[in-house]
Amino acid sequence: MKTRKLTSWFRNLMALLVLLCTFCFTSKTNAQGMPVKNIVIVHGAFADASGWRGVYEQLTKKGYNVTLVQNPCTSLKEDVEAANFAIDKMDGPVVLVGHSYGGTVITQAGANAKVVALVYVNAFQPEVGENTLDLAGSAPPKPENGLMAPDQKGNVYYEKAKFHAGFCADVNKETAEFMFASSGFIPASAFAARVTEAAWKNKPTFGISASDDKSINPVITLNGYKRSNSVVTQMKGSHVVFMTHPQEVSAVIIAAALKGAN
Repeated sequence: MKTRKLTSWFRNLMALLVLLCTFCFTSKTNAQGMPVKNIVIVHGAFADASGWRGVYEQLTKKGYNVTLVQNPCTSLKEDVEAANFAIDKMDGPVVLVGHSYGGTVITQAGANAKVVALVYVNAFQPEVGENTLDLAGSAPPKPENGLMAPDQKGNVYYEKAKFHAGFCADVNKETAEFMFASSGFIPASAFAARVTEAAWKNKPTFGISASDDKSINPVITLNGYKRSNSVVTQMKGSHVVFMTHPQEVSAVIIAAALKGAN
């Protein structure tokens, strides 16, 4: 009688273990195979999210849910909080995209558990303990670069005379003038803030580097992408390549979404 009870108990235990293993395997498979339809885009300094309209239209036509973060560019902490606010609103996994200084932002914000892949567009990609300034000074600036020294209040501006050639050479004059009028400034302290997490270390990462970028020397972006083992796409274009080549930039984001689902 006692032997029968032990046998029955053992059978029940084994059945429970099989059930638990099946559930865990199924859950893991479903999570890995879950389509990624949420895209969160973080703009850089001296720009706003409106320049991403072409990419937005490309992605939404293909069924993606796109959120454009209007990060305040007041401090790295507050910009990361703005990105996380957008990420947390999403109903599933997220591809996080960052341009220029926005690359520093997504490096930190990408630690969010919902983020499954990262895309850097002419963007800084710091290591833990590094900041934007470290990377900006890691290669000589292009002569067209119009980044000015901090003013008496510690704020950084882009020089008007160099804005078109240095920031957005492949858009027309009228567009460049409008972009400058809305460019604003950023505290130098935001560039000096060091990241404490580097999401690219453990998440699929893609990097776009434009050959005619005059605001960030392409050597800087390519060095960062090489260090992180990013999937690299090089294309001809200015610092705002997402405005002039929205289809190609969108294709990289879609590739990241597919990778993030695996």
